[in-house]
Amino acid sequence: MTVAATHARGAALVALAALVFSLGGLIARVVGTDAWTTLFCRGLSGGLFLGAVALTIEGPPRTIVRRLSWPGLVLAVSFAAASICFILALQWTTVANVLLLGSLAPYLTALGAWLLLSERLRPRTWITMAVTLTGTAIMVSGSFGGGNLGGDLLGLGMALAFACGAVMIRRHPELPMAAAAALSNALVCLCAAPLASPGDASPRDLALLAFFGAGQLGLGYLLFTRGARLIPAGEATLIAQLETVLGPLWVWLALGERPSGPTLAGGALMMSALAAHAAADLVSRPPLAAPTRRPEARA
Repeated sequence: MTVAATHARGAALVALAALVFSLGGLIARVVGTDAWTTLFCRGLSGGLFLGAVALTIEGPPRTIVRRLSWPGLVLAVSFAAASICFILALQWTTVANVLLLGSLAPYLTALGAWLLLSERLRPRTWITMAVTLTGTAIMVSGSFGGGNLGGDLLGLGMALAFACGAVMIRRHPELPMAAAAALSNALVCLCAAPLASPGDASPRDLALLAFFGAGQLGLGYLLFTRGARLIPAGEATLIAQLETVLGPLWVWLALGERPSGPTLAGGALMMSALAAHAAADLVSRPPLAAPTRRPEARA
């Protein structure tokens, strides 16, 4: 596979992951469990799903443990922390605050990749990051400041943890990603277990939480981890910002909650910037070389 094709595949996988992740807000809105029960059930179903995937495609447990090593543990802890911070932040501060703080992830990722990997980003990627941050600020301008300091700090912690995981994926693309994601969910489940009350959840909520873990989180992790190792870390988290735009759209369509004017304006700006970035990639991509014909063997 050529470099251009590899990059395109990675970008497509990360974009699809953002689409799957964007369902999280809708599920969290309609489920009736508390935050710790949500985390426990989500981690349990996601861990079981990803564990089965890991055993199927990444080898027996002994091999997986050897391949994970300390980088896999760092990746799992990073994504577990991001997941916990996300759910708890939504309980203690406004969604707008969480979205704004989460949009810092591309900058934190780019900074980490620059410091640890000496990875440079193209000027247009930095420009696109600035535009997407502006779009996010417009989206939340009507309600920013309505939360509390603890929730806002958790939102910042989510961005930091996600960026750490993205850099680790880029630094160690050979990691068994499904196993690392399964370990991440297992850590979430263990952390939430002492405070969770899954026995109080209704059958409907348990079904939603099973999909929340195996579908929205498990499949999303698989897509993101596979795509992020094929493109620069900062670009991966940039594309993942599509979740910020699509999340309110699903709530609007499913529950009739019409996004505010700032949400629509900021989302349109972000989508335009990402589309322009993708179009610039296509225009600047060198044409694929025609396959050379092998000389025929002489008798």
